[in-house]
Amino acid sequence: MTSPALPNASDAALLESVATGIPAALSDLGHLVRIPGMAWPAFDQTQLERSAAAVATLAEGTGVFDEVRVLRAEIPGTGELGQPAVLATRAARNGRPTILLYAHHDVQPPGDDALWETPPFEPTVRDGRMYGRGAADDKAGVMAHIAAIRAVTETLGDDLDLGIALFIEGEEEYGSASFGQFLADNKEALRADAIVVADSGNWDSVTPGLTVSLRGNARFSLRVRTLEHASHSGMFGGAVPDAMMTTVKLLSTLWNDDGSVAVEGLTQRDTPTPEYSEATLRDEAGLLAGTTPIGTGSILSRIWNKPSVSIIGIDTTSVASASNTLLPETTVVLSARVAPGQSAADAYAALERHLRAHAPYGAELTFSDADFGDGFLVDTSGWAVGLTREAMRDGYGVAPVDLGVGGSIPFIADLVREFPQAQILVTGVEDPHSRAHSPNESLHLDTFRRAVATEALLLARMNALTLPL
Repeated sequence: MTSPALPNASDAALLESVATGIPAALSDLGHLVRIPGMAWPAFDQTQLERSAAAVATLAEGTGVFDEVRVLRAEIPGTGELGQPAVLATRAARNGRPTILLYAHHDVQPPGDDALWETPPFEPTVRDGRMYGRGAADDKAGVMAHIAAIRAVTETLGDDLDLGIALFIEGEEEYGSASFGQFLADNKEALRADAIVVADSGNWDSVTPGLTVSLRGNARFSLRVRTLEHASHSGMFGGAVPDAMMTTVKLLSTLWNDDGSVAVEGLTQRDTPTPEYSEATLRDEAGLLAGTTPIGTGSILSRIWNKPSVSIIGIDTTSVASASNTLLPETTVVLSARVAPGQSAADAYAALERHLRAHAPYGAELTFSDADFGDGFLVDTSGWAVGLTREAMRDGYGVAPVDLGVGGSIPFIADLVREFPQAQILVTGVEDPHSRAHSPNESLHLDTFRRAVATEALLLARMNALTLPL
């Protein structure tokens, strides 16, 4: 494979096309943000159909694709179809490679509207940012692909020989239940030499990040039962353990006093991390002034390379309904972030062993609803990584930072399984203040422009590659 660099004049023309197209791209992004497409059954599912149709129209409008379809795949074992996804394809010409561009058009629920400074589904621009649910995660990823394709098409015209597959999923936030089946159903249309997953973030608003590691995730429910029925706390309190007290005591065994995870069998990865101050952590995470960080080692090693365990839900008597009663059972939901290199199933097994071994007072434990997503490590020696780093440097004007991400993108394991020869690149448009999944989610507009420029440069330079036949 050869990779001649674009002449500077071509770079300049391409970047000018990007800049000219940004206002239209942001207008289109605003239109997408206004569509409240959420994959949870409690929400209006027709909004996802509207969202998919809008993305398909944008793809068709580029004029570059041979075919644009809105498709669904079956959720394995259910007989039900997943949410609508958009698949747009064009075949490679003259021995050029093919790139698969991924993003998702569904969004997280907005939560409490009262916590938003502006309506969540009304895009609002202020102080150089666009606010709205999905403005960053991940409708900006969708529009980064569209805007980059527009610029490359305008600049290269008939010289565009690159194969492009655009895959915009419709249920990523709800767990990608039909993702694996969608890949299997459309394997040939999706087959590519490189895959760009535009669903991550950057070091900051002016410094690009190439995500090279992701933690996995093991999520499950745990029911703790100590009594056959509720009992009077005055008559029996002090002699029998209630489920809430037992649950609190059990869960406390998961952590050391410094907050690091105390579960035997959970591994960690030993690799250097960039400097990241406690002050930055406090600012970006919203840590209260009197609250201290937890864990040991560098801050980023705790987030990128070590496991964490969080309690993310609990079913018990509410404060408003509380009475002097010993609770017979309590259910909690735990989410474990798993260090890259360890499978989520292995991590879950270690957690189950630990909890069973430490169950206080012989409490009855029931595990259910386990859901796994493995982490990911990028092979940074590949040609696509080098090409992407160069495009980031030229698109942002500064060298990129190799990032670990504490979160998970579980479907990447499906991509690796179906397309083992493809090089996977995890990029994104978010910055540390984007607040994805939180109230007042926003997109930094200049970061978006730089991300579009980066992807346009990557596509143009891939168009100059010749694959062995």
